[in-house]
Amino acid sequence: MTAPVALSCGEPAGIGPELAAMAWARLGGRLPFFLIGDPRHLPDGTPVAEIAHPAETAAALDRGLPVLRHDFTGPRRPGRPDPRHAQMVIDVIARGVDLVQSGQAAALCTAPINKQALQEGAGFAFPGHTEYLAALAGVERVVMMLVSPSLRVVPTTIHIPLAQVPAALSAGALEAVIRITHGALINDFGIAAPRLAVAGLNPHAGEGGRIGREEIEVIAPVLARLRAEGKEIRGPLAADTMFHASARATYDAAIAMYHDQALIPVKTLDFDRGVNVTLGLPFVRTSPDHGTAFDIAGSGRARPDSLIEALRLAARMAAMRAAP
Repeated sequence: MTAPVALSCGEPAGIGPELAAMAWARLGGRLPFFLIGDPRHLPDGTPVAEIAHPAETAAALDRGLPVLRHDFTGPRRPGRPDPRHAQMVIDVIARGVDLVQSGQAAALCTAPINKQALQEGAGFAFPGHTEYLAALAGVERVVMMLVSPSLRVVPTTIHIPLAQVPAALSAGALEAVIRITHGALINDFGIAAPRLAVAGLNPHAGEGGRIGREEIEVIAPVLARLRAEGKEIRGPLAADTMFHASARATYDAAIAMYHDQALIPVKTLDFDRGVNVTLGLPFVRTSPDHGTAFDIAGSGRARPDSLIEALRLAARMAAMRAAP
């Protein structure tokens, strides 16, 4: 029997608990997944099927949302993070990693966390989920990919000030990001010969050096070296012409140079169904492409679309890795 997908609870004060309940209600038994968290934090009336082991997930799905219990101190207060919960949120993530690395779960899907709440409540020393997962897995470099039905895009630099991007954009970093992305498209998405499109850093890809030289001095030499290996890579391209429909049809993934250059197009194209995928880990990890949404937590207005897509993608990627 195929192992189920593990879903970490994320920040209890956010929309994660209600999204987990809605995802179970919509998916039913079609996608076996279980929640790691405190069942008392789920919305009132949520059918819960507590399990003692992930292997019990499939049999529990008809009775309710399968929950691998992880008790928290105190109740959930929508929109109001409890500092006592911070370390427990971190512990749930680590527990999910243990389960997927041991083969008890096929993949890990993570509900949103609030970095400020974790830093203030538990001294969380990582910029975010991605970096913490890399540390738990003992991996030096991972890559964030945003996936929607119409676009896959990877930012080369992520959570740093825009003013620091040119200095952080090294040839070594760019080459590593492209190689990890290329390999993941083959191994996780089943694309035998990936086509990549790489954006420039500056407007109009630098206009031949007139408005920036990063394209000439950093990006183009890396792309030339990788093309010489037989990889299909176009660029550096002007970012403002890379994301319309006919352009997207020419590549399997786009490589952007910084956070907003990547996330603005994917969120504009399909805000509700975007998925965050961490490439380069020894296990599959996905997450909905949104935050904790404290402002609407507990109101019933949250939409589970992104979480559902993240669960579905996690299951597909896990199946792709497991295929002979």
